[in-house]
Amino acid sequence: ALADPVRASALAVFGRLAVAEAHVHGTGTDEVHFHEVGAWDSIADVVGVCAALHDLAVTELTAGPAALGFGRVTTAHGELPVPAPAVAELAAEWQVFAGGEGELATPTGMALLTTLARECAPLPPLRLERTGIGAGSRDTPGRPNVTRVFLGTPAPATPLDSAFDACEAVVLETNIDDLDPRAWPSVLASLMEAGASDAWLTPILMKKGRPAHTLSVLCPPQDAQPLRDAVFRLTTTLGVRERPVRKTELQRGWTLVDVLGSRLPVKVGHRGGRILQATPEFGPAAALAARLGLPVHVVLAAAGTAAHQAGLTSSAPTPRALTPEPA
Repeated sequence: ALADPVRASALAVFGRLAVAEAHVHGTGTDEVHFHEVGAWDSIADVVGVCAALHDLAVTELTAGPAALGFGRVTTAHGELPVPAPAVAELAAEWQVFAGGEGELATPTGMALLTTLARECAPLPPLRLERTGIGAGSRDTPGRPNVTRVFLGTPAPATPLDSAFDACEAVVLETNIDDLDPRAWPSVLASLMEAGASDAWLTPILMKKGRPAHTLSVLCPPQDAQPLRDAVFRLTTTLGVRERPVRKTELQRGWTLVDVLGSRLPVKVGHRGGRILQATPEFGPAAALAARLGLPVHVVLAAAGTAAHQAGLTSSAPTPRALTPEPA
């Protein structure tokens, strides 16, 4: 008798297969007839994988992108294009690529992968304990017909890993050729005040040789709607396009240095306990320059010197007392 977790996993895999086959054939799941998948070797594959994961006490499974192949394959329904309809249905939302000619992914394989794996992702940080390699019976010139499995325990993030903050973001863009150029500074300032992470202009040449600008706005996904509305309100555009991006940032903080009798904030970008960048904040430096009647570049140069004297240099240890916001 199968252990309850093995039975539950196997039934989940076959349940996913049934849903995919029903969708492909336009029937209900109770009317699905497994053809190749119903063969004894496929049943052994599904139950064997589920039993192996149970016996190895695997608590979490991830997998990389799947190679589906291309060409044609002979099935119980006749000759079909690769990937077969059931494979394409099971691969929905998974990262895939062709990978070579022929059928490289079967319905059984895709059902196991997409049912049991938590996500499609690169190999996560782990302490590798064992590896396994399974070879198929078909030999394809130039491509080993094998599957590899890595078994290990999750490894804690290293200082270098934890030094980066990666997050999802959205870029809003629009091309504009009929806005008074004098309005752009206030548009960018308003978008930043409305929550944009960044906003910028790129000069472009549009149809009929018209000089124009591309307005780009970077923001968190949850702020896309209000910032999209702000773009429509602040500019003359008739449409805004957008695309998701992944944003990776250095850890950052601020500290104060003595400059010309005042205290100015310096932004410090760091990772792994070491400084990569240390830049005096322009706004406070400009305000100090105005108070002292000095050129801004003089105050910025003095601030840079003060930062260097305070040990805020590339590769120096990250200061312990950094504030999360400019002082």
